[in-house]
Amino acid sequence: MIDAYEDPGTPDHRGGARYLWWLVTRQPWRCAAGAMFGSVWMVLLAATPYLMSRAIDDGLEPGDMGALTAWSGALFAVGAFNAWLSIMRHRTMTRVRMDANFRTVKVVVGQAVRLGASLPRQMGAGEVVTIGVADVQTISQSLTVVGPGVGAVVAYLAVAVLLVSVSPLIALVVLLGIPVIVLLVGPLLGRLQGSETEYRERQGVLTARIGDLAGGLRVLAGLGGKTLVADAFRRDSQRLREQGYRVGAATSWVQALGIGLPTLFLAVVTWLAARLAAQGDITVGQLVSVYGYVAVLVGPVSFWVECGYQISRGLVCARRVVRFLRLEPMPDTGTRDAPSEPSALYDPESGVRIRPGCLTALVAEHPADAVAVVDRLGRYTPSDATWGGVRLEDIALDQVRDRILVADHESDLFAGTLQDMVRPASRGAGLYRSAAPPRGATSHNAPAAATPHNTALQRALHTAAAEDIVQALPDGLNTPMAAQARNLSGGQRQRIRLARALLADPEILLTVEPTSALDAHTEATVADRLSKARQGRTTVVTTTSPLVLDRTDTVHYLVDGKVAASGSHHELLDTTPGYRALVARDTEEAVR
Repeated sequence: MIDAYEDPGTPDHRGGARYLWWLVTRQPWRCAAGAMFGSVWMVLLAATPYLMSRAIDDGLEPGDMGALTAWSGALFAVGAFNAWLSIMRHRTMTRVRMDANFRTVKVVVGQAVRLGASLPRQMGAGEVVTIGVADVQTISQSLTVVGPGVGAVVAYLAVAVLLVSVSPLIALVVLLGIPVIVLLVGPLLGRLQGSETEYRERQGVLTARIGDLAGGLRVLAGLGGKTLVADAFRRDSQRLREQGYRVGAATSWVQALGIGLPTLFLAVVTWLAARLAAQGDITVGQLVSVYGYVAVLVGPVSFWVECGYQISRGLVCARRVVRFLRLEPMPDTGTRDAPSEPSALYDPESGVRIRPGCLTALVAEHPADAVAVVDRLGRYTPSDATWGGVRLEDIALDQVRDRILVADHESDLFAGTLQDMVRPASRGAGLYRSAAPPRGATSHNAPAAATPHNTALQRALHTAAAEDIVQALPDGLNTPMAAQARNLSGGQRQRIRLARALLADPEILLTVEPTSALDAHTEATVADRLSKARQGRTTVVTTTSPLVLDRTDTVHYLVDGKVAASGSHHELLDTTPGYRALVARDTEEAVR
């Protein structure tokens, strides 16, 4: 089975079927062993009626106790050996399924990390969650076909050969009848695949809505929008339930026919064999063997139908995985080097120019306009933004990520100790919205040694006014934290995110609303410390807080995404009524 640190390989994403075949080829010997165990197991099931018929014809009917004992012993030995084979088959196929499961998980996670910040722009969180939770399990289950599925084919052919020796007529009926059964179930599998595809799509949409609700429930409550969103969620749930009923209806028919049709066929063949026995064309032992052969065939046929059902669902899920694997991150066509010395950032779309070594604020009537500027300056959306007169898109992406950091106020916080949570993945983390967890985790119980890194960590926590958070936790920096730091308040999480960005110590730091969830006193402390800690370094903040704006060197006031005025905070208060009204409103809210 694939090791946790093993390279999963390069998946074949040309189609769902090709992806499933790739999972098989990644473990060929295990799949071959599963096919062998499954085939021998099913063939020996078919040997049981043969041994029983010989015990009747050679021992029981003529009264030969020696022959009866010998054939009975053989029957016991075959049964015991087959029981061992059944155990080995199950163990092997479990390993096949688990390998496919873990390999797909690693491939999906690797793709999510590769896409990084471009992932949310290309696929919703609900879709990714559905792939990682439901689709991966279904895909691994479909690989059962390489074991019992292959065994069912071998057992079918073996029984056909045995039946020829008994009655060519019965053998012909069995050879023709079993494929007819499979063909009858085929159309239902096609219907199931279509229903399953739509069900998975709706499930992804609903999962995304659940994530949105979980993240914005407090905001919805404040706006009075809980009822509206609840009604929409109820409608989506009802549609998903109705689609689930359609999937369940097709599934129930497939499973019912998979059991019912072979059983009905068994009755027909048994009736035919009984008539041949009554006419003296076959012996009583052969009649018993025919019944046994056909009874054994019920298993392979059921396996075929079950495998068809699993493959149909597996193809649906594999196509979703393949669609995810085909996504590409923002192309890196840059070949030029970044400026060798601190240089200005310029966004021609908005007119924002960021002077090197200054603390600059972006104030916008619509916060999304300021965020859009930050995304362009951080090279997270295509634009004509320049750095030192060179288009950002012409500069090698790794150099941009190494020197420009975008710190989102809703960036992910990964589970671990508080120290691990604050420590950046690398100096060139680029954007803390990335799906990649931080590396270099330390022991939860290890004390923090007095190293240069810990000194920098303490400075970052101090600048973000986050020392009280560490002091309040039972084990300080070694306290285990939940994912997204859910055991902290919103303001505490915001300060931890800011401390993480400061610890990365980028040449250019672009922050989005770094103090929006803080009280006035803490916000003033952070603003004062931030301006001192980043003195001489290029820093950009998006905010409308006068407490932060008062510490900045330059403020760009944006109206409809364009720079309407630039200057110091006090200059804009005196000369720009729109800016004054926007900032004064925040001042009144802070007082209240």
